[in-house]
Amino acid sequence: MARVAPSERFRMELDEALAGVGQEQDPVEAIGRLGARLILQQALENEVSEFLGRGRYERTEETVSHRNGYESRTVKTTAGPVELERPRVRDASKLGFVSRILGKHVTHTYALESLVISSFLRGLSTRDVEAVLEDTFDQPVSSRSTVSRILEDTRERYRRWCRRRLDEHDLVYLFLDAIYLKLHPEDTPAEGVLVAWGVTLEGRKVLLGLQLGSRESYENWLAFGRDLIARGMNPPGLVCADGAPGLWTAVRELWPHADEQRCTVHALRNVTAKLPDRHHVEVKARWWKAFDEAASPAEARRGLEAIIADYRSAYPSAMAVIERDFDALVAHLRWPSEHRKRIRTTNLLERTFVEVRRRTKVIGR
Repeated sequence: MARVAPSERFRMELDEALAGVGQEQDPVEAIGRLGARLILQQALENEVSEFLGRGRYERTEETVSHRNGYESRTVKTTAGPVELERPRVRDASKLGFVSRILGKHVTHTYALESLVISSFLRGLSTRDVEAVLEDTFDQPVSSRSTVSRILEDTRERYRRWCRRRLDEHDLVYLFLDAIYLKLHPEDTPAEGVLVAWGVTLEGRKVLLGLQLGSRESYENWLAFGRDLIARGMNPPGLVCADGAPGLWTAVRELWPHADEQRCTVHALRNVTAKLPDRHHVEVKARWWKAFDEAASPAEARRGLEAIIADYRSAYPSAMAVIERDFDALVAHLRWPSEHRKRIRTTNLLERTFVEVRRRTKVIGR
């Protein structure tokens, strides 16, 4: 029975991680590491296939040499250390075969990490990837066909992830937001990416979808939501997002019976942006006290009304931010007390955005 190639095993592990997104404390970190391992392993196996002129278990009339098992190697990447299985070639030294990707003493792969992160986050062209590798190693590291296969495999896996069904997730809470990234350093403006996270009845966090679009666009949010529904996502009980009007118009059309929770962190930023610095500490303290000590939406509303009463005459525009969103700011207080702090903000998405920005900064956008 043919042994499964290490890249196939790594691919299955990545599939399992993608299927269980939300269970990890840091899903971007975990998926980045598994993705790095898969792409590096695939590149190593392709390199040997090209040298031998045939794939695993293929036979040709003219045999250069034979595969001779694998050697375990730990390689440090910016996603953390990854365990690879370096393919060995029989009589490699006599034949002059040395891996251009992972030589005998290579333990760091910062150049190859550029390939990995680029592949996942911005889908560089074959020529771009070759240039990154060649600049670092001062020589061609991998053929165009190898790089093309690696990138196409990554893109196809992402396309499958975007098409996956969502029926299995018993969704309760839905969090929506957008992040803006430059696909290339010269891009102006940055490209918007809409993001949807969900929390299930069991408390499991699930990354539901990603799609290019503008935070302010009703049409983009409507199309994004329709895609989630078409893939079987059940209606959420509560939706948490910032105050973008287009987003909320789409939400009301898509899920008319869901509670609307305005992100309390975003709202507070909007309030303090219209206040002098000297009032920030007091207003922030009273703001969180109004929510933390309230047992019901009515109690929280009274706390917010007290803030308005003290500041409206001097700062009417700041207080108007609160008045506009009274009901949406306190919606979380209708849900179980142990859930309230987690469902009143989009911090779940913000943590993901911080990690994505840190990763993209590594490759020098």
